[in-house]
Amino acid sequence: MHVCVNSLHPLHFHSQARRGMPQTVCPAAGTMFTPSGFSPHLASTCSEADPVIEDEGGPQEAQGPGACLAEGPSITSASLDTLIQHLVPTTDYYPEKAYVFTFLLSARLFISPPELLARLCETCIKQQQLDQSPLDMAKVRKFGPKILQLLTEWTETFPTDFREEKMVGLFKDIIHRIAPCDEAYWKTLNQVLQTLSQKLAAIAQGEECIVKVNASSVSSISDKLVAFKTKSPPIQKEMLSICNDPYTLAQQLTHIELGPECLVRWPSVVLMYSIVCLCLLQPCFSEQKKKTTNLEAYVRWFNRLCYLVATEICMPAKKKQRAQVIEFFIDVARECFNIGNFNSLMAIISGMNMSPVSRLKKTWGKAKTAKFFILEHQMDPTGNFYNYRTALRGAAHRSQTANSNREKIVIPFFSLLIKDIYFLNEGCANRLPNGHVHFAKFVELARQVGEFMTWKQMECPFETDRSILHYLHTAPIFSEDGKTHSRT
Repeated sequence: MHVCVNSLHPLHFHSQARRGMPQTVCPAAGTMFTPSGFSPHLASTCSEADPVIEDEGGPQEAQGPGACLAEGPSITSASLDTLIQHLVPTTDYYPEKAYVFTFLLSARLFISPPELLARLCETCIKQQQLDQSPLDMAKVRKFGPKILQLLTEWTETFPTDFREEKMVGLFKDIIHRIAPCDEAYWKTLNQVLQTLSQKLAAIAQGEECIVKVNASSVSSISDKLVAFKTKSPPIQKEMLSICNDPYTLAQQLTHIELGPECLVRWPSVVLMYSIVCLCLLQPCFSEQKKKTTNLEAYVRWFNRLCYLVATEICMPAKKKQRAQVIEFFIDVARECFNIGNFNSLMAIISGMNMSPVSRLKKTWGKAKTAKFFILEHQMDPTGNFYNYRTALRGAAHRSQTANSNREKIVIPFFSLLIKDIYFLNEGCANRLPNGHVHFAKFVELARQVGEFMTWKQMECPFETDRSILHYLHTAPIFSEDGKTHSRT
């Protein structure tokens, strides 16, 4: 199965499976305040802008303005102005972390990040009278840490929003207005901006690295393929000569899945931004559609692993040797399943199902394939991948309750995750007929994206084997057209 970012096909959702999924796990950030109080802005909005909340008795008009996402009734719809106001902290109110993540993720469909931050700052200045002199010191001392925390969370979760100088300028301006109350705000601001600068530099370095690696690998692999096709098979290295232990290879595949080295330590942030650009921003900000380099690199890795598996199986001249390679990759796939690495598992199964491999009937006849059919059943697309989704929920539950880092690993089948997010976005309207933002849709989108971010932030607990990783990235592979030699 060759997966392409630009060739997505609709998938309908299995409602029973989705109801059992856990709540959104938001990225960790330094917490100065827990969500508290309520937004005074919501109480003063007109009835048409009031949020609608979902309760056991069905949709109702919000009786109190502070409905949160984590406890009790949740906001299902509201006007954009109301949602923005619900984001604004006050002296005695701070929004739920889940709400902050969900709204910052989805708001870019309706308003650009610089415009959103400008409106947020304008509201804060007016509400706290930060443009007047003298300042109400007692009031600002209560408000200052909260606005600083909100903006810090924004830089931690969506650092690429602050690539624009306007965003940094607005951040500095609002801190400049509250700094007279406490000089420590300047110190905190400098620390936040320094961390932000490091993140953006790491992301930029990772993006440049991917471009260079792709360019050099194409050239290198093309040269190797020329030699590969002209030299006799014994001269060529094979996977089993590099690594003959299935568990070790599964561990190294997990290293790659949890974050390519060139992405430094920010793979989850980078991939999330790419997901947002691909799945959410296409209708609104077309200039951002090209900012999916990291996501495309991740999908290219899946395709490469598919072709590498097929190439390794087709390389040996004798049926017995090819059968051994098949059995080896079956065991690797099983170890990937046990680890929780579903993306590599699916790539291996897909590679073994490519026509150049599947047509080797006599070779398959010599291989022990009972375990392979069990794994195929786990990844069967029937019922919208019902078996896989059940296994994924099991891995997610194990991760939440695990004491060992090795049991915390969850690597979903990435292309299916992208399709789920893409078609949830395409299948549900962003606004309701009354003009309200369909916020319940974005809660589900945030749940899926946030859960993936949490999984991707997991540090790989396995030791690195440079020789195996080098082979996985650089070994020559045939294209499907190149595997036309007749071996049975």
